[in-house]
Amino acid sequence: MIKVKSQQSKRIFSFLMLTLGAIIAAYALESFLIPNTILDGGITGCSIILSKLSDFPVSLLILILNIPFVYIGYKNLGKGFLIRAVYSMLLFSFALSIFRYYEPITEQMLLATVFGGILLGIGVGLVIHFGGCVDGTESVALVISKRTSLSVGQVVLLFNLVIYSIAGMIFGIDRAMYSLLTYFITFKVIDFVSEGFEQVKAALIVTEKGTDMSKEIYKRLGRTVTTIRGKGLISGDKEVMYCVLTRLEIYELKHIAEEMDESAFITILDVSDVIGNHIKSTQHLSRKKIRYRRKEG
Repeated sequence: MIKVKSQQSKRIFSFLMLTLGAIIAAYALESFLIPNTILDGGITGCSIILSKLSDFPVSLLILILNIPFVYIGYKNLGKGFLIRAVYSMLLFSFALSIFRYYEPITEQMLLATVFGGILLGIGVGLVIHFGGCVDGTESVALVISKRTSLSVGQVVLLFNLVIYSIAGMIFGIDRAMYSLLTYFITFKVIDFVSEGFEQVKAALIVTEKGTDMSKEIYKRLGRTVTTIRGKGLISGDKEVMYCVLTRLEIYELKHIAEEMDESAFITILDVSDVIGNHIKSTQHLSRKKIRYRRKEG
């Protein structure tokens, strides 16, 4: 009973943080960035461009354009991601539709860039940290990364450079430069706010249920796990699992560990580079993952 209440409390708290993050991100966009034609990256940036050209609400464009991206994220990250992403995006879109009627905080470009970028980073960082998503670009970047030699971060950066180039041609090169500056500020703030928000992370998991947990990680995330035999000074024999994964998958990994073994000890490590295909599912792994899902169904 205590365990159930604890899980419910964590779930409620995570959705409260998703709510707070989505509202802060929407406020940053409508009160600082959009009035000064400073773009965010990803689908949000595309939505701002289309809204400026057509007067179509940004909030509605974000919902429509994110539908296929959310579906791709669901296929790769599961039902839990879908629920949190849909909740975050709906709330984010609703908050944008409210804040659009507020007066801009400032018309000074530098102030709007800096403070808008900081607030946006805080908001998005909270959403990402608690397993949600307000922009589906990274879901597609994750798929592209698995099939190419590009990392998730490289795919997102290339996508955003295209957006900012288009913005430069339409709104002027100065707007593109301010938007790019906002992007870097936002990214660094997100990195500060959200633990484990680097593009690539490594997880060390010490548990007594390594076999079952590694199968569950493989089934849900498609990530292989290296198991090492270990021995605790007090706790005795343990299994130490090493897994490399992306930032979007860390929340789900923690969720798996809580389900399988509450006493599991997890350490999330920074990874400066990955050589080889350990981070990416090969076609062989993908076929196995499909078979796991069929058995589960």
